[in-house]
Amino acid sequence: MIAPARRVAFEVVRRVFEEDAYADRALASEGDRLDPRDRALAQRLAYGTVQRTRTLDHGIEQLSGRRVDKLDPAVRTALRLAAYELAWGDAPAHAVADDAVELVRAARLERATKFTNAVVRKLATSFRGLVASLPDGALKESYPDWIAETFTRDWGGDEALALMRAQNEPPPEEDRGISRASRLAAATLESQPGERILDACAAPGNKTSLLAGEITAAELNPGRARLLAERLPHVRVVNTDVRELDEGDFDRVLVDAPCSGLGVLNRRPDLRWRSRPLPELQLELLRAAADRTKPGGTIVYSVCTLNADENERVVDASGLEVDPLAGEYAHPKRPEFLLTLPHRHGTSGFFIARLRR
Repeated sequence: MIAPARRVAFEVVRRVFEEDAYADRALASEGDRLDPRDRALAQRLAYGTVQRTRTLDHGIEQLSGRRVDKLDPAVRTALRLAAYELAWGDAPAHAVADDAVELVRAARLERATKFTNAVVRKLATSFRGLVASLPDGALKESYPDWIAETFTRDWGGDEALALMRAQNEPPPEEDRGISRASRLAAATLESQPGERILDACAAPGNKTSLLAGEITAAELNPGRARLLAERLPHVRVVNTDVRELDEGDFDRVLVDAPCSGLGVLNRRPDLRWRSRPLPELQLELLRAAADRTKPGGTIVYSVCTLNADENERVVDASGLEVDPLAGEYAHPKRPEFLLTLPHRHGTSGFFIARLRR
């Protein structure tokens, strides 16, 4: 019998790579009947496998002599899951191998069971050593080259490696909900009762819930706008793109813009494979926010990424006046801004700038 946690992890990983599903949503639907202990194990196996897929695929190809993209999807998923557990787990190798074979058999691929068993046995004896022998960098830590290159460009080799390693670890418990970085962005706005406040990119509403004043929350996605209104009945929710919002003269505006998410890769395991920088969109949103702020008003620009192209360079291009910030999270290179770093602060990575119109 296949262990319940492995069966669920298999389905989550398969859906992420074969159906372009989000890992957290796939886990929520596939693992809803598991007990808490098995669900936690399924999450660890699924998320770890998704994160480490580049390294796993390299090992599978080296030890099987077959290209991963030529394998049946079920075989590919079973081998990825087994490879992850053998290198980063503590389950007996025979249990991992048996369940990998049974997962392939359950997918009606009896012809592939011998191949699966043989590859898993090779992984059990050689994969840890293969990983250890890899040079430090994107392949060993399982990141797309562009992310590793961005981190290296902005922070140097040692810091880039530390960042990649930190974001392969589970997020701290206190960072699983409204993180310290999220609270910091809301606090930086310094909203006050009686003021008109605009949250320009509001969903899911974690930061919105921390704001004071007469709050208008703009959210483009209809479903998320509806959920936001249900969650925060005291907030006026407007289902629109802030660039189309026909209102203005706000005292303070929060722009928590869409971004590549390079500061939250440990919380969103599939994001590293679908992420892309969005500096043009971010600059448009920031300028739209400024247009809707009263003269002398405050704009806070916040993004959960560690990419200078989306952080300080967007602010510089906006032409807005910088209201300098300070404190323990001062940006190491631009101390007028705030930057939380996963490998230094044990929190998500956020960039925060406070600006004046």
